[in-house]
Amino acid sequence: METETPAANQSRALIRHGSTLSLLTLVSRVLGLAREMTKAAFLGTTALSDAFSVAFMIPNLFRRLFAEGSIAVAFIPTFKEYLLNHDRESIKEFLSCLLTFLTFFVTLTVMAGAALSPLLIRFFGLEEFGETVFLTRLMFPFLIFISLAAFFQGILNSLKIFAPSGLAPILLNIITIACAYGLSPFTENPARAMAVGVLIGGFTGAAIQLPFILRHKSKIRFFFTGLKKAVDNPGTRKVLRLVGPTIIGMAAYQLNDLVSTALAGNAGEGVVSSLQFSLRLQELILGVFAVSIGTVLLPDLAEHAKLRQWDIYKQRLTSAMNIIAFIAIPVTFFSLAQGESLIRLLFQTRHFDDESVRLTLAAFTFHIPGLYFIALNRVLAPAFYAQSDSKSPTLAGVISLGANIILAAVLVSRFSGAGIAFALSASSAVNTVALLALLRKNPAISLGQILTPTLGYTLKLILFSGIAVIPVLALSPHLAEIFAGHGRLVSHGVPFFVSALVFAASGIALLAVSRDKQFLKMLGLLRRRR
Repeated sequence: METETPAANQSRALIRHGSTLSLLTLVSRVLGLAREMTKAAFLGTTALSDAFSVAFMIPNLFRRLFAEGSIAVAFIPTFKEYLLNHDRESIKEFLSCLLTFLTFFVTLTVMAGAALSPLLIRFFGLEEFGETVFLTRLMFPFLIFISLAAFFQGILNSLKIFAPSGLAPILLNIITIACAYGLSPFTENPARAMAVGVLIGGFTGAAIQLPFILRHKSKIRFFFTGLKKAVDNPGTRKVLRLVGPTIIGMAAYQLNDLVSTALAGNAGEGVVSSLQFSLRLQELILGVFAVSIGTVLLPDLAEHAKLRQWDIYKQRLTSAMNIIAFIAIPVTFFSLAQGESLIRLLFQTRHFDDESVRLTLAAFTFHIPGLYFIALNRVLAPAFYAQSDSKSPTLAGVISLGANIILAAVLVSRFSGAGIAFALSASSAVNTVALLALLRKNPAISLGQILTPTLGYTLKLILFSGIAVIPVLALSPHLAEIFAGHGRLVSHGVPFFVSALVFAASGIALLAVSRDKQFLKMLGLLRRRR
């Protein structure tokens, strides 16, 4: 009987562990899309829609800064070290101190953010200024709940428990949609009803994870402690040392969003919302695989880095990058071919008219080419965090920030939302190149051993995807003509799904004929689950 190589075992394990979380993330992203469809139905691309988009974006920026964007990547490697090298009492003290500091700091941020909301909102040039301020203040406490959820997620992921963190965003989206439909008749406008849903959903996302932690109370215990003790704890200090550079890098990334949104807000009504709708489509695709793979990858890379198992570390990272290419590149080609059908199918309503479709498609056409680079960044950044190196991703983020701001400022006046979308995609590619270059700093990691097979595999997938999309482009006009005039679901839905089947069949045939390794591994995994 043939014995699998360690590299094959590592790749198969990554696919296996990522598949459960990917399924939950798929549900979450589909529900997130349903949330955007709900927003489109109630608000369209109106000034009120822009107000909700900006108001939700601001606490979300801080969420990425203080929650999963920074705390997770600094906390997991440190907590892994405690699990490997410390006793239960030290683990309890570390968790208690970090929880205390996190809660105190985030609460202060929420209070300051609510007070300063009028100053923040002025930068966006929105028509609904007063309503945007109100919505921002209403949703700012969401940051407290989502930060606690990220803390709980870090604990569970370190124990290689991933499902609960996949449930949290599912509940957030379900509750937000339910509140939009259930509370809108009782609130001044539907945006306020959705804002209430965001608050309730954030609290539920934190609460759902706590019972899973309590199941491990023999090993994992924590409670609040004194603030001075929390600050003086060595583990807290180590997390803060890692978080410091990470916050700078994440701040640069979030400043990208702020600058882009401010430019969009001043570019005309509906541009902010169209960019948000386009990004939601991109995030739906991205979250299904890149976020899940990055989440599963970080604890493993951290463990291999602590044990200085660099060969396994490189194999794990290469497998993750190949899986990213395997999914992102075909999806990019298909999305470019079927973008308008997808947008009309998902969003078009009385409030989301042809002009809304035009604005969103213009942004989506230039957002989607950045998918591959954004996805790669989601697995390359954890490769540094696993080594307790948060400075390199910070530097890459700052370089990317500069590229994005320059390009967006230059292009927005002529190309509006499309120019801003292109700037984000191009700066994401710059970020990828910078991360790969900085990976060479570790002498134990040979960039050539990682990059050469990944680049060859990527070029093969570009070729295969280009071939597979040809019959889709040929069939699309005929399908549109056949099903035109039968309502949105039939007119756009049937051609889209037929095209998807044709593209998938063509791609699978090419992969099967070429005996593609990633394809065969996934087939093997499916057979074992039967």
